[in-house]
Amino acid sequence: VGFVDDDCNKWGTYLLGKKVLGNTREINQLIQTFRINMVTIAIPSLPKKKIQQLVQSIENKNIKVNMVPSFEEVATGKINVSQLKEVDVIDLLGREEVSLDLESISHQLEGQTILVTGAGGSIGSEICRQVLAFEPAKLILLGHGENSIYSIHRELTTLDPQRKVEILPIIADIQDRERIFYLMEKYHPTIVYHAAAHKHVPLMEYNPTEAIKNNINGTKNVAEAAKKNHVKNFVMISSDKANRPPNVMGATKRIAEMLITSLNQSGETKFSAVRFGNVLGSRGSVIPLFKEQILRGGPIIVTDFRMTRYFMTIPEASRLVIQSGALAKGGEIFVLDMDKPIKIVDLAKNMIHLSGYTEEDIEIVETGIRPGEKLYEELLLEKEKKETQIFEKIFVGDIKGFSLKEVTQLIEQLPEDESEAAKKVIAFANASNE
Repeated sequence: VGFVDDDCNKWGTYLLGKKVLGNTREINQLIQTFRINMVTIAIPSLPKKKIQQLVQSIENKNIKVNMVPSFEEVATGKINVSQLKEVDVIDLLGREEVSLDLESISHQLEGQTILVTGAGGSIGSEICRQVLAFEPAKLILLGHGENSIYSIHRELTTLDPQRKVEILPIIADIQDRERIFYLMEKYHPTIVYHAAAHKHVPLMEYNPTEAIKNNINGTKNVAEAAKKNHVKNFVMISSDKANRPPNVMGATKRIAEMLITSLNQSGETKFSAVRFGNVLGSRGSVIPLFKEQILRGGPIIVTDFRMTRYFMTIPEASRLVIQSGALAKGGEIFVLDMDKPIKIVDLAKNMIHLSGYTEEDIEIVETGIRPGEKLYEELLLEKEKKETQIFEKIFVGDIKGFSLKEVTQLIEQLPEDESEAAKKVIAFANASNE
């Protein structure tokens, strides 16, 4: 309805179209005049004695009184983050989300057996949620972390109270070739969405061997097991970081793309990959990190004020993956038209403002680029771009790569020394663009 403030200079002024109606001594009169139901104290730093006096002064005891929590209360866990105004990642995106025609793929999913690797992750779990709505016969949740698989299994079971879909939680490591082949033979999925991967760029710079084992060898295991067991569609989640990669993570994703497209050359399985940019709100993304930094009172850490990234939401990315699987003829690398990239520093400013603060309240600090990071990401090289959309905002990149024999040879001949192996993987991934 309006505001009250004891600063007489503010009386009669307006904030966001609402008037400052008077001072705190007039609260009871204002409650009666405007039939108020709730009073919110928006000064978290107000002394407890003052708060007590204010609450006790309200004569109508049916009035609900609440407070905006302080940073300290949230940071120490006394009050849940959900009680704060949540930042809407759609607002931060700065563009309309891509709405894909999910009805066109319902016949592909209904009554089928669907396997999702990395099912406990941000993208994998959202793929599971959206697939569940189409009532497959079985939905296999494959992941390495028991807590994340337990969590998504419990959530999906709640979403399907009538048990129309058999939901199977499977703990497995994609690096375990024997286990993956056993599971693929046991369940014979119709479609595999391969979302399992190590994705954190700086972290993989410190652990290149793990990136190689998981992103290359693990993908090879899942893809070859799918091929042997006549899976109809295999869709791999890739990244814009696979394009001209200066880092290990991007290089392993590019090599995984080559594995997928080269496996498509024979057999009945349709292999494809989906390449997109950063996902807003996912674990490891800047959104939860910035939220945490805002809750602590700042500063927000940005590595370089010039840095830009392509962004999309988790549901949008997941719909793209599912839609692309339905469009696949085999061998494609699908790319989403993500419009213009967004500056990370602008994203930080938006989050500060949407959280109810100013840049004077929350400082933004530049710290320098981390190992393996690029200032700007590209989804495709200029020579790889095709003008024709195959669906609204979905393109197929004209991306060349090495053969399965050449990729396999690289994997078998990688040196044991981590730094040397990393150099060789990055050089191989970039050589495919020449």
